[in-house]
Amino acid sequence: MTDVATGEDRHGRGRLILVRHGETDWSRTNRHTGRTDISLTEHGERQARALTGQLAHLRLAQVLVSPRQRARRTAELAGLSDVTVEEDLAEWDYGDYEGLTRDEIRAHDPQWTVWTGTTPGGETVEQVSARAERVVHRLDRHLDDGDVLVVSHGHFGRVLATTWLKFPVTAGAALHMEPAAACVLGDDRGQPVIQRWNQPNPANTEPG
Repeated sequence: MTDVATGEDRHGRGRLILVRHGETDWSRTNRHTGRTDISLTEHGERQARALTGQLAHLRLAQVLVSPRQRARRTAELAGLSDVTVEEDLAEWDYGDYEGLTRDEIRAHDPQWTVWTGTTPGGETVEQVSARAERVVHRLDRHLDDGDVLVVSHGHFGRVLATTWLKFPVTAGAALHMEPAAACVLGDDRGQPVIQRWNQPNPANTEPG
């Protein structure tokens, strides 16, 4: 099993560790899950417990968690303590597209993606990006004391990564995150970098 504690950044500061919540019924069936407060599946709970080994030995200055129960439960089962619930870490609000798959959305909006399309009744790219900017600003002061770990969601986690990397938010389309995958963002002499991305969860290769 590979943990994420190795690979200190070269700028003398902590890193940003991103973790997506474990599997839910809707993530398993590729349904857009924003404000719906859905629980983990049994496999999602196994994934969350399996994170314990991957996250061992981290020198954590802060742990931030989305208010949604799927993220909070993932953090709990992963053995994370001193958790701060951060409202800005909630998943993208998909509005009228909540609960739909991309194919269902494209049945009436053929070119739609969350990154480039319009989401009726939901958040715009600019609104989600503004939330990510606020999170990065808040966590920055903790990085002198160690790593900051964030348990959040698939789309918002990718927006947070593009914000850290100073990429256009639409670059998040290329940063796929599996449920309960860990990602490590660091700094190389002032240049924000990806150290590891979409690290496989050990529970995905275990029997049962």
